[in-house]
Amino acid sequence: MQFDRRQMISGAGALALAAPLLGLPATVGAQPQRAALRPAPMGAVDVRKFGARGDGKAIDSAAINRAIDALAASGGGTLIFPPGTYACYTIRLKSRVSLHLTNGATILAAAAPTDGRGGYDLAEEQDPRAVGFQDAGHSHWRNSLIWGEGLHDIAITGDGLIWGKGLGRGDGKDDWLKDPSGPGTANKAIALKNCRNVLLRDFRMLEGGWFALLATGVDNLTIDNLLIDTNRDGLDIDCCKNVRVTNCTVNSPYDDAICPKSSFALGYARVTENLTISGCFVTGNYQIGSVLDGTWRKMPTDFAPLIHGRIKFGTESNGGFRNIAITNCVFEDSRGIALETVDGGVLEDVAISNITMRGIVHGAFFLRLGKRMRGPAGVPIGTLKRVRISNLVSSGGSQLPAVIAGLAERPIEDVSISDVLLHQIGGADAAMAALQPPENALGYPEATMFGDLPATGLFARAVRGLSLDNVEVQVDRPDLRPALWLQDVDGVDLSRLRLPEGKAFALDRVRGLRSSAVRGHDDLRID
Repeated sequence: MQFDRRQMISGAGALALAAPLLGLPATVGAQPQRAALRPAPMGAVDVRKFGARGDGKAIDSAAINRAIDALAASGGGTLIFPPGTYACYTIRLKSRVSLHLTNGATILAAAAPTDGRGGYDLAEEQDPRAVGFQDAGHSHWRNSLIWGEGLHDIAITGDGLIWGKGLGRGDGKDDWLKDPSGPGTANKAIALKNCRNVLLRDFRMLEGGWFALLATGVDNLTIDNLLIDTNRDGLDIDCCKNVRVTNCTVNSPYDDAICPKSSFALGYARVTENLTISGCFVTGNYQIGSVLDGTWRKMPTDFAPLIHGRIKFGTESNGGFRNIAITNCVFEDSRGIALETVDGGVLEDVAISNITMRGIVHGAFFLRLGKRMRGPAGVPIGTLKRVRISNLVSSGGSQLPAVIAGLAERPIEDVSISDVLLHQIGGADAAMAALQPPENALGYPEATMFGDLPATGLFARAVRGLSLDNVEVQVDRPDLRPALWLQDVDGVDLSRLRLPEGKAFALDRVRGLRSSAVRGHDDLRID
């Protein structure tokens, strides 16, 4: 059977008309309308094609932003940074655009203009609902080297470096900045607000300013294999959901290394939840840059009181934290793990396991439920419950013990500690053993908030449901404090403990205690 051209056209038109009746797409058999087609995606493009020079002198941020805009307009793609140093002011991310830093590529935060003209993007106005409820750094995102707001499907990857050389610290300790928070200055390396589907992988960061990363309201966030050698906070994960932090190294001598928070910066309380931190190394005692270049130069000995570099949940805790797992992490010369809720938020369902620590200055772990209540009036005190700590080894710890401190009016609930070794320097005298630390219900949450403490291993107050199994406390020097100091604790199970010579327990208003197989001590039961 033969068809002529007119029959073929007629047949195609008939098929197009019949497509809806046959359940086929309406375009079947029809000629495409070229005007309706979207531009073809650009794929991967070289940033130099848009005018970036990468010579470390010319300011390349305008060319980088043109390239990002072009990629976004085409439907997305990857912006490639070949080897070179790209001096920049603010880089503005867009949805479906990735930045890829090749080995040898550096995005350098340029020094802010001395006359206050130009430079980095100005900080946006703070949400009026949030004024006074968190530190200023948590209230602004745009005064950053790299920022994005309301975006989705974005990434920064590659083996290159983000160097925040020209960023302020946010605390006024910037001798070279006349006004470290003035017009044209920036104090964050990467700031993201209300984004989703974000990947940060493989690159390195040096001197990130106030925050190497500030992520607020960011969901589906993956942070993997970053090396961060910075002058204040490393990773601040605030009001975020479904977050994975894996295989990261953070040296942050002057502030915290990995710091989940739950502030009121969005104008409402939002829980940080479904968060895992695994395979990470944190420290606070190496000179900045020496971890990145592999020389590992320690800070001077007199720096010890200032050491940070820990994993800390808080202090901002309006929404709280839920469904948290921390595992296979290493701490060296830093503060320990801190779980803090003092602004009305929940802190619950936490599993901490397989942790090694050396040279911890403020106790291997610090659990604090307080009532600072920095937030809108009328919010009740928060809760801290269902915490499991297992397979933790800490050596060379300071005189401060581990701490679990709730409030008489709102105790901490259901804490289990198992297979833990706490090795401390010891050496405390009788005066320290006789201390009765204040409750300090309104204080800023920190392991030092109660002063010296009358315990070598664990100080616990205002707790309901506490279990210690296979826990050992060691001291280098004789210590006159008891190993465990418990006050206002109800429901205590102690088993298979190994404690230093001397007094094992100091018990005050302890109810429902069962102690068995404590080496060198008879079994004890208090109903």
